[in-house]
Amino acid sequence: MATRKPLPSGEQFFTPGATGLRRTVEQRSAVPITFLFTQVPRWVTPAVLVILLLAGFALDSWLGGLAVLPVVAFVGWLAYLSWPSLGAGGKLLRVAMLTFLLLVAIDRFGAL
Repeated sequence: MATRKPLPSGEQFFTPGATGLRRTVEQRSAVPITFLFTQVPRWVTPAVLVILLLAGFALDSWLGGLAVLPVVAFVGWLAYLSWPSLGAGGKLLRVAMLTFLLLVAIDRFGAL
């Protein structure tokens, strides 16, 4: 059985002074983020996301839309968590990426 890696040292994970929805999302995201970034090999998450995205591009049916939805959810989740620390360019890039991914999913479901 693999040994657990220690958590990396660094900045505070939670947004200082966060309340309401942001605080709840950050607290509930702590375990999955810690697991993904410390216990799963680094190549697994990006590889799975790339495979799902390629499947979404390749399948011109509702199955392609289903393949893209986890990518949309993951990118949206990370964008939401990083939003307070981003500048205008970073925010614009994340909005553009999510818009593109949503348009791909909508197209695969046949709504466009």
